[in-house]
Amino acid sequence: MNIQSAISREIFVPRDEKLLVAIEVRRRMKKKGLSFLNAGRKRDYLTYLCLSVTNSRPAQVLVTKVKRYRGTRQFAKRSQWSVEQLRQVNGINPDKDTPEFDLVFDRTTDQWVASSAAEKCMFVQVLYHACQNYWETKLAQANPASPGDQKIPGAPENKKSPGAPSQTSFVNCQQKLMGDACSVNMVIYRCKIFLNRMKNSMTANQGRPQREAAAVKASRSRSRSSPSPPVVRKMGNVMRRASQVLSERGERLMRADDKTSHLMHGAKQFAEAAQKLALKQI
Repeated sequence: MNIQSAISREIFVPRDEKLLVAIEVRRRMKKKGLSFLNAGRKRDYLTYLCLSVTNSRPAQVLVTKVKRYRGTRQFAKRSQWSVEQLRQVNGINPDKDTPEFDLVFDRTTDQWVASSAAEKCMFVQVLYHACQNYWETKLAQANPASPGDQKIPGAPENKKSPGAPSQTSFVNCQQKLMGDACSVNMVIYRCKIFLNRMKNSMTANQGRPQREAAAVKASRSRSRSSPSPPVVRKMGNVMRRASQVLSERGERLMRADDKTSHLMHGAKQFAEAAQKLALKQI
């Protein structure tokens, strides 16, 4: 089960909400002079930014911050805002894919960095279309058109009432995130996210055999200092079991590496084909 499915089952399904997208994020440092203070400090929790919609009518679009502390599998809901409280989405750079973005609410501004540029682009794209659908539905409910009403050419349109909330503005966002080829872009971003996660997983797995070999080496050095024959036999059995475990793990890692390479090659070909299709539609 992936992270998004786990968050949906634990946080949003009990609240009768449908999770649209969830990405891993971290705070962006506001003052560069203090960056060295957090450079070596490991985060004790992971933060996920989620976009959901209620199943009840009228539907509400919600932005939720969810955390999971290291060493646990449980998720905790921290903060939640409605789309009416979301004043602005700042994509930071309208010319290229970057992981940085800002969310401006009524009383706070959150500056985020996504785990990858593809995840940020996917989140902004889904958020944009969810906001568009929400405000169009809300406007239609506030100003229902009667069957006999016809739009007269040149006649002024009905303006929004002064007490109505202002719609969410999207600034410094790439046009492709708000264009017509959104479904093709979504496929491309999902492929990029998959490749990035597989790369991170392979990098993490490569360090495990080295740590296990270091542990075996340390146990050997400790066994040499003990002349007792029973202890020596016991340590020998432990060494044989550790060697067998390392051998089996190495074989599994080799099979997983081959399978991962095959999946990455297939995903790369699929992403290239989707990108060519997107270029043809432009």
